Amino acid sequence: MVRKVAKRVPRRREEYTYRGFTLDELKQKGMTELVNLMPARARRKVRRGFTRDEEKFLTTIREGASPVRTHLRSMVVLPEMVGVALEVHNGKEFVKVELAPESLFHYLGEFALTRKRVTHGSAGIGATRSSKYVPLK
Repeated sequence: MVRKVAKRVPRRREEYTYRGFTLDELKQKGMTELVNLMPARARRKVRRGFTRDEEKFLTTIREGASPVRTHLRSMVVLPEMVGVALEVHNGKEFVKVELAPESLFHYLGEFALTRKRVTHGSAGIGATRSSKYVPLK
């Protein structure tokens, strides 16, 4: 029996679309039209309104200041923010974030992780029974 091996088709680099709309079309839409396209959690946050800090953050992005430092981890990424270089605080330091089109309607905090990956070292002396064995030569 001969098995057919499927050839891998390379991915085409097409223009990014979100629910059928290109990034330029999303930037042209008003906030009320954007709200209908958002996922439920982001939609709820935007409908409740932005805080003073979030409004100030949006104005600094509109002015073109780069990179912008922020503690607003709960801010939703809007189409006007795509392509901007940000520094998001993770609780200890500012993490550099470049907002790509794929990050639309995610939260800024998702791109600045607050916990480091665990890297375990070797066991120390006295940690286990086997570490008591010390070769004579």
